[in-house]
Amino acid sequence: MASLHTPIRSTSTAVAPTWWVWLAAWPVTAIFVLSNAATPLYVLWQQGIGFSKGVMTVVFASYILGLLGSLLVSGAASDRLGRKAVLLPALALAVLACVVFARATSVPALMAARLFTGIAVGAAVSAGMAAVTDVAGPDRKPLGALLASCAMVFGAGTGPLLAGVLSEIAPAPTVTVFLVEIVLLISAMIAVARMPIPRPERTAAGRWVRIPSVPHAQRRQLVMGVAVFAPGITATSFVLSLGPALLSNLLGTTSRITAGAMAFAMFLTATGVQFAVRSLDRRATMIIAAAATTSAMIALILAVHTASVPALLAVALLAGMGQGLGQLGGLSLLNVNVPTHRLAEANAALNVAAYIPAGLLPVSAGYLSDALGLPTGATLFGMVLLTFAIIGGLAVARLTHERPH
Repeated sequence: MASLHTPIRSTSTAVAPTWWVWLAAWPVTAIFVLSNAATPLYVLWQQGIGFSKGVMTVVFASYILGLLGSLLVSGAASDRLGRKAVLLPALALAVLACVVFARATSVPALMAARLFTGIAVGAAVSAGMAAVTDVAGPDRKPLGALLASCAMVFGAGTGPLLAGVLSEIAPAPTVTVFLVEIVLLISAMIAVARMPIPRPERTAAGRWVRIPSVPHAQRRQLVMGVAVFAPGITATSFVLSLGPALLSNLLGTTSRITAGAMAFAMFLTATGVQFAVRSLDRRATMIIAAAATTSAMIALILAVHTASVPALLAVALLAGMGQGLGQLGGLSLLNVNVPTHRLAEANAALNVAAYIPAGLLPVSAGYLSDALGLPTGATLFGMVLLTFAIIGGLAVARLTHERPH
């Protein structure tokens, strides 16, 4: 009987041209455009349907639930069946999510759309990001890790900006962006279908649904990645879920373009900073990530107590920097150290561990804001995450000092 850990053997040894490495990142971008496209539209659904800040964060967290459930399956399935076998159904489910969003008239419908989106994103962060590395090949692993990471954050930032602009200038403000996204997803399906990617040999052993993990020898790298990526993505999740409410409190505006632009600036920073630090080693990159997230939480506490719009913008930019660098550091550690036949599962493990606090802490902040007021809820959130970010940075400094990688 074949082992679950039988390595992937390619049916072709040809090296794909570099432009294919870039194009392989497009499906990840397309799915992540959907991941945050709803952010500036919540104010419209809130007005039309009627729900609290706490319920808003629960709708947001439905996405996290779908993503975590997807990661229990998609990483192992991708390593066993191939990247295309996971990505194509995920893209189809993302199209279904767009349809549900466009027709949503209730909280359960929004939760279902977010759930479907999370499942698709789970496939993107495991199979999709591993596909970029596969197309890049062993000689271009750093490029593969960089493009996979940037595709995720660039798509995550483009979605809210696109939704904010289209909802202000186009008819049917909660429909148009999802029609545009369907077109993007279909183009991504075509890219996946034609992608020059190795096919794995089917293996017979092992469970299909399991908590994703890494080989024992790479657990240290996983711990370091989670230590800085989890606080960073939790910070950006807070900005996405409660950022529009903070803008309304500080600026007295419900402009969807403003909310979308803030999210876009956050993820544009997350993208650009990854290109900017390519010459740094992974240890320095991850320590800077922890410092950025810590600074973002200090700026958040300052923003809510001084009603400072520049401080709120600093929160978004520093949170983006923290997520981008933490994500790049974590993915790079895994791409360099984890065997190819476990890479998608390793990516899934990194994201499972990071998205759990990214779902729980903003929801807690939302309900605390309903009960105690937004300044108090945001302050408590900021203090908790600031502590985690400092601990993460110290852990990376200690572990890399003990055994550099």
